[in-house]
Amino acid sequence: MRKRSITIHGHQTSLSLEDEFWQELAGIAKQRDLSLNALVTEIDKARDNPKGRGGNLSSALRVYVLKQAKRKISRA
Repeated sequence: MRKRSITIHGHQTSLSLEDEFWQELAGIAKQRDLSLNALVTEIDKARDNPKGRGGNLSSALRVYVLKQAKRKISRA
């Protein structure tokens, strides 16, 4: 488990995730030509919209990584 500081909407916050999730998020951000902060901000915005499920941000990041992995598998 690793705690990192991320800037979201101009405010710093700390998030704890397993190293594997940080690595996947960094890889997704690189593929999309985004900074890690930009990707996390995008995920944060999506969970706050009316169709989002809310919950805490760390959980939202894990679910995002899981969904991306499932998409990759279904394309293969």
